[in-house]
Amino acid sequence: MLGILLIAKPQGLTSHDVVAIVRRRLKTKRVGHAGTLDPQATGLLVVAVGAATRFLQYLPLEPKKYTAEFTFGVATTTFDGEGVVTKEGPVPEDLPARVLAELPKFQGLIEQLPPMYSAVKKDGKPLYHYARQGEEVERQTRRVHIETFAPLGYDGPIGRFEVVCSGGTYVRTLANDLGEAIGCGAYLSALVRDAVGRFRLEDAIALDDVAEDRLMPLSEALPPMPLVQLALRETHEIRNGQSLISGDRFTAKHVALVDPAGAVFGIASVVEGNVLQPECVIPK
Repeated sequence: MLGILLIAKPQGLTSHDVVAIVRRRLKTKRVGHAGTLDPQATGLLVVAVGAATRFLQYLPLEPKKYTAEFTFGVATTTFDGEGVVTKEGPVPEDLPARVLAELPKFQGLIEQLPPMYSAVKKDGKPLYHYARQGEEVERQTRRVHIETFAPLGYDGPIGRFEVVCSGGTYVRTLANDLGEAIGCGAYLSALVRDAVGRFRLEDAIALDDVAEDRLMPLSEALPPMPLVQLALRETHEIRNGQSLISGDRFTAKHVALVDPAGAVFGIASVVEGNVLQPECVIPK
């Protein structure tokens, strides 16, 4: 059993909770996910089952697309509604105009400081370990790319935004930093992940619907990575770690290798355009 599941994660569950449920329903231990969603967030979670977990790194998982709700006038320790209030301030009457004036600072390549309440590790321990003990430790900024950060509408102090960004972006931090820039504070009050790369929330299934026949094969999940059909002899050579010289030339860095039965069994890196060097292979 192997393949990809697109799961619509409900509110209140961690990404690990989702993995545990999938393991129980499919009666298999080998399950992993791509891109953590906070418990209060909902939306698309990409889950791999069986040997497909080895292929997560090759899936087209960027950019991420979110619909986010920010509540202005309040800041919290966690940058979301779960934390302790650290600041309250009057919301400007011209909030939409003030937001538009500040948004350019948060678009394109930016440096983002991970929140203390996050799983980013410092000296082998997640930052939230220190935060729960009341400690604030030095953190390294990370470079992220914000492709789209656009307001969708306002209801009093609450603004809704479309965010399209690279992996590793904390939308909670965008909310907090935008609130700081405006001066009144803000926190992330709701978040829905609408898309991960070319995978869409509308194609996801509920946890109650998880079943083996809902698994997406790797041949469907990996494109736009090229699929290369191999003969039986070539399949055997690849599984033995040998490189192949292809009659085709590729501009892609990787190609998916397909066995004579039509199933993806490996990934090869492309050397000099036509040499296929096995990088990740499912044993026979």
